[in-house]
Order: sequence, then structure tokens, then C-alpha cells
Amino acid sequence: MSSGVAPHDGTVVADGLVIAFDAGTGAPVAFLLDNGFITDARTGAAGGVAARHLAPSNVDVVAVIGTGAQARYQLDALACVRGFAEVRVWGRTADHARACASELASRGGLPERCRYAVAASVQEAVEGADVVITCTASREPLVRAAWLSPGAHVTAVGSDAPDKQELDVDILSRADVLVVDGRAQCASIGELHHALDGGAIASAEVAAELGEVAAGLKPGRTSEDQLTVCDLTGLGVQDVAAAALALSRAGGAIERLTI
Repeated sequence: MSSGVAPHDGTVVADGLVIAFDAGTGAPVAFLLDNGFITDARTGAAGGVAARHLAPSNVDVVAVIGTGAQARYQLDALACVRGFAEVRVWGRTADHARACASELASRGGLPERCRYAVAASVQEAVEGADVVITCTASREPLVRAAWLSPGAHVTAVGSDAPDKQELDVDILSRADVLVVDGRAQCASIGELHHALDGGAIASAEVAAELGEVAAGLKPGRTSEDQLTVCDLTGLGVQDVAAAALALSRAGGAIERLTI
């Protein structure tokens, strides 16, 4: 659950409770009071899968647009599949950007000797970046096509409602490989939704769903000079997979409920 609004008082805007049911009997198996962690983690994991198949093989600079929880989760997931030497963080306030960059620099699991810098503008963060991650609640485009380098990869996470948008539609029309997590859902609420409604692209220009690429059914990046874009809106199947993993890790600690 999320309010969809990012307050400036430190209030958490997303919370969560996962109820797992037995597919055979319909009986509840477990209640996972995770406070949104499973959703945050699976959203980051989806970005990591996208980067595995779509990011250039050699990544030096990463631009992170947004300073909320997904800035951390997306970067953690990226670090599982690519190394990087510099992270540029942009936020709507300089204080938030500095706090985010400082937290990233002090946490474990990210590449050693990585530099963390605060960008004064989105353009400053994006220009020259090999990977661009957008994770904001923006309702207007933040990233322009002209700022992207040849061969860059963009993972767009924030457009999970019809009125949200982070990318200039020209980015999608310029993309050599455009991947979405779900065609129908992205066509109604994602970055794809804005590009289709504005006539910037046709639905046939979507190369694949992320699951098709991950399963080897469709190609991802095939050359280093391709501009690749992945539009992530979040799918129920991701929640199921993440909850199943949590249950398997918990093992006997989960008290099974029977009706």
C-alpha cells in the first residue's frame, strides 16, 4: 500500500502486509507483516534483472534520480550484476540528496572505492551516465532524451499510476530496445502509457516483457551502442515470488494456519 505522495517530514509512504495462501486449498499459510520490505525488495530485484540483461557490460557511472527507498534497493540490485565506480544522486532537495549519497557511501554491499556525488540537476546527473535509474513520484518528465549517452540503459521505476511520469516520451521512441514488465499494465499506467497516448510510439515497438528476456525467449541488449529502456510498474507475480522466497527462508519459523 502506498499513498503515492512523498511527504517531506520523513514519513514512510509505503507499508505492506503479505498474506500467503495455499494454492490447493485456499487456506492462509502465513501472514508476513513486513512493513513494505517485500515490495521494496522485489522492486529492486526487478531492476537488477533488467540491468543484467539490458545494461552495458561495462558500467562506470550510475545516475540515481530520487532519494527514497528505491534509490537504495535499485543500487543494491545493480551491484549484484554490474560493477560501477561513480554514483550521482539527484533529489528534489539538496539535503535529501546529500543524505542519500552519504547513506549509500556508508552501507555495505556496494563496490569498494565507489565515488558518491550529489548532482545539482537531473541533467548533470544523467549526462555521461551508463545506467540511469529513476525512482521518484514525479508527475512530469524529469529525464530528457538529449541527455542520454549512446549505449546507456534506463530503468524507470516511479510511474506506477496514470498521472506519474519520469521520462520524456522521446526516450522511448529513441530506444533501440524497449522492455516492460507487463505490456497491458505499462500501457495503462507506465511510461509506455504516456508514449502510446502521445503517439510517440506504437505498441508493436515494445521489444519484450522482462520475463520473456529473463527466460531467454526474447533478446535483451545485443550490442554496446544500443539505448535500452525498461519500464517497471510492478507485477503481482513478483510479490508471489518474493513471498515464496521469504517463506522458504523462514522454514520452520512460520506457524502454518489451518481452517
